[in-house]
Amino acid sequence: MKDIIIITGGANGLGLALVKKSIEKGLFVCNIDRDVTKMNELNNIYTDNYKGFIGDISDEEFIRNTINEISKLGNISILVNNAGEPSFKLPTNYENADIEKCFKGLKGMIICSTETLKIKEEKNLKIVNIMSSAALRGNKQESVYCATKWGERGYTESLKVAYKGTSVKVIGVYPGGINTEFYKNSRDYVSVEKSNSFMKAEDVAKTIIDNVTSDCNLTVADLIIERN
Repeated sequence: MKDIIIITGGANGLGLALVKKSIEKGLFVCNIDRDVTKMNELNNIYTDNYKGFIGDISDEEFIRNTINEISKLGNISILVNNAGEPSFKLPTNYENADIEKCFKGLKGMIICSTETLKIKEEKNLKIVNIMSSAALRGNKQESVYCATKWGERGYTESLKVAYKGTSVKVIGVYPGGINTEFYKNSRDYVSVEKSNSFMKAEDVAKTIIDNVTSDCNLTVADLIIERN
C-alpha cells in the first residue's frame, strides 16, 4: 500500500516546493488547493505519484469528502497543514474581510486535522502544522495575522498533549521570511528587494521534508527555520 502525504496549499510558494520535494522522496502526494489554474497545470505535469483536489480547506464538507477519497488511494502517513493567506496592515486598518482571510488558515488546519484523525482512527500519523515566526512574537503590521498564527500554535500544542504517548506525532514548523509571492499584495510592507533576501522555498521545503521523513527513531516536535 502506497504511503500518502497530504499537502494543503500546494499550488504555489512553499506548498509547491513541498509537493516537489515529497515526490522526489517517493511519497504519493495529494495536494489540496483552490487555485484552479495552477492545480490544472500540476495535474498535467505530474502524472505519477500525484493527485490534486481543488477546493477550499475551510469548507468542512469538501474536506471530509476529500480525505475520505484520499484514504481509498493508500495509507495516509503525513498531513501537512500549509495553506494560509496573510494580511499585513496597521491595527486600525484591518477590516472584516482581512480578518476572515487570515482565519481561514486556522479553520482549515483544524478541519483537515480532525477529518484525517477520524479516517486514520488516530493511529500512525504525522501532522505537520506549518505556521510562521509570527506565531512566536508580535509584529507591528501583523496583529490579525499574528493572532491566527498564535491560534494555530495553541491548537498544535494542544494536539501534542492530546496524543502524547500514541503513534500520532504532531510537529510545529515556524519559518521566517520566504522568497515567494506570499507578499505580492503587501509590497508596501515587504518590498521585492527585501523579499529577495529571504530564504528560498526549496531550501525550507527540503529542511521540513527531510526532518518529517527521517528514519531515525525520534520526532522533531518543533522546527524553527530562520534565514542567515
